[in-house]
Amino acid sequence: MNDADPAGQGPTRPLTVADVLALPVLAAGRPHVVTGVPHLDRPVRWVHITELTDPASFLKGGELVLTTGMPLPQDAAGVRRYVDELADIGAAALVIELVRRYHRPPDSLVDACRRRGLPLVTLTEDVNFLEVTQVVHALLLGNQAEAMRRTQRIHEAFTALTLRGAGPEDMVRAAAEMSGRTVVLENLVHQALICEPSGLSVEEALADWEQRSRATGPGDSTAVGGPEGWLTASVEYQGERWGRVAMLPARTEAAAFGPEDVILLERTAMALTVAQLIHPTPWERTAHRNALRDLVEQRHRSAEDARARCSALGLPTDRRHFVAISVDLRAREGGTEVESRLLQELRTAGVAALVGELAPDRLGILLALRASQTWRPIVERLSGTVLSLAPGAVVSVGSEVTDLIGAARSFGEAARVAEATPPHQPLPPERSFHELSDIGLRRLLYALRADARIQEYTERQLGRLIDHDTQHGTDLLTTMRHYLDAAGNKTTAARRGGLSRETLYQRLRTIERLLARDLESGEQRTELHVALTALDVWRAG
Repeated sequence: MNDADPAGQGPTRPLTVADVLALPVLAAGRPHVVTGVPHLDRPVRWVHITELTDPASFLKGGELVLTTGMPLPQDAAGVRRYVDELADIGAAALVIELVRRYHRPPDSLVDACRRRGLPLVTLTEDVNFLEVTQVVHALLLGNQAEAMRRTQRIHEAFTALTLRGAGPEDMVRAAAEMSGRTVVLENLVHQALICEPSGLSVEEALADWEQRSRATGPGDSTAVGGPEGWLTASVEYQGERWGRVAMLPARTEAAAFGPEDVILLERTAMALTVAQLIHPTPWERTAHRNALRDLVEQRHRSAEDARARCSALGLPTDRRHFVAISVDLRAREGGTEVESRLLQELRTAGVAALVGELAPDRLGILLALRASQTWRPIVERLSGTVLSLAPGAVVSVGSEVTDLIGAARSFGEAARVAEATPPHQPLPPERSFHELSDIGLRRLLYALRADARIQEYTERQLGRLIDHDTQHGTDLLTTMRHYLDAAGNKTTAARRGGLSRETLYQRLRTIERLLARDLESGEQRTELHVALTALDVWRAG
């Protein structure tokens, strides 16, 4: 929205002194900037040709003043007064032609312009001032018409977003795309909830966010402020302030925000207000959810971006260790209540964490613990809260990691633990959550029960025996189970099955014949035991 085209092909920001000097109609006069080089970015509102000794009385500010130098006072005091009046009214620049009266600018004029910071430009070749005004005014009028069209497009875009019920992420993304700048939504405690970077990386945009944001004091209106020159607008409704949205200047510019940027940011703030009224879910909850999902799915461009984003959300990342927790509600209602209670528990315990929905019926928690904090008592407290609100839910924990990027692995482990936990799986007596060490063969096979390879293996190992039992009304499968559970001890197997040793021997020979297996082989017994466990898991499931 802020790239200019000095040639007149649809400028997208106010025409500046530098733009006008680059136009062929003025460039033909071989312009030379004598003073005020740092101020060539001043916008030009109009062009004014004057041969009066007091031109300021006909100006309103922002004019590029063209003169042959004929009306300049003879004395230095008069020259200073002439320049002071132009500077006081806010003239953009003074352009003097060195063809008729002067062949070099008077020293008094140069000194006065330098003292007031007024750009002084000399032309050493004859220039048709009327052509200059025609070209520049055509550009200015075209720019105004295009600005009106762009403003209309801004309103139409945000109206469409609002009508389709778009959320805050969509609003901030639209603002960033239309402005070509980084846009950030923050809450009242200066946590960056949503960041859409443009021209900056996430790390550059959000590094030390709270400190930088607090240095940009709150304002009652949309305005540029703070040491970095942010453009900010308050998001509020009926006097209740919810946060603010900030537009950040790019690295290479000095906060040159134009009227359209102000309109865009105000429209963004208004759309965010409507979105909050339509979607009452707190922005913080949405921000935590998105941050967690990005960590789990490793969607950050770099580790630095991930740390900057989480830090800007209030999650400490330096000198911390992290533990991922998965709360599987098992299709039970009340996820919102569980999430709220968990947040309350974490605040009460003084534990820094992100809490959010990873998937339907599944919450994720990332604990950021100090070196002196141990995770087991915290997880035990949280799992107790979960089970009191949602009996039958499964709380699973991944490994402790020492870097934020390792959170993806910790969440992956927690998810595998949950996947390997059948409904109503008994817990160890000393805790109310599940962890990796709980996964044995049976739970591993439970997690893999839908895999066709496991099903095919089970059928290939046991199918003939099951078919024989079905056709003949026998129960050789149970006999084999007793034998395998007894690790090949026939005496123990016979006792468990209530059989004589001779009957057990006969049944084992039949099993070996049907399956073409050697039950004296430890390896083959293991294969059959795995298949039998998989069958039990499948039938139980």
